Amino acid sequence: MPNTFDNILIGLVVLTWLMWRQLQVRRADRPPVVLLVISALGVASLGVAIAKTAPTTAAILLLIGSFVVAGGFGVARGYTMRIWRADGTLWRQGNWRTAVLWLVSFGVHLGLDFAIDAANEAKGLGGASILLYLAVSLVTQRLTVRSRAHDALRKTSNAA
Repeated sequence: MPNTFDNILIGLVVLTWLMWRQLQVRRADRPPVVLLVISALGVASLGVAIAKTAPTTAAILLLIGSFVVAGGFGVARGYTMRIWRADGTLWRQGNWRTAVLWLVSFGVHLGLDFAIDAANEAKGLGGASILLYLAVSLVTQRLTVRSRAHDALRKTSNAA
């Protein structure tokens, strides 16, 4: 299992890549390939860490709380995305607020990582959850964007 520094570094690389992608104009209805890959890697990383650390109840509760926080940030970012329709295709693009929320979210997660590790005898559980944290955040963001896109489509079809 990578150490906490390695997990943070991997998380920062993935975060930078995600932020760059989200600031680009992209189709809103793309298949969730990236999300599935990050989710699988996150579950595997956290699963290995849980098997090796025998987490305390406090650490598990903090971990669950971190995923709730991730979901909240995902919803908030979903509302920062510009969504529009062109040539029959739905498009989306993030902006500076999207990027700021990603950075704040990652910072909050780092703080929670240290709290999780402080509540657990064996260290590394918090850092091992970074990819899954990003995946949970992406899922809720994606669901929010899709919901907003469907609402926009409904409104435009009712107006016609």
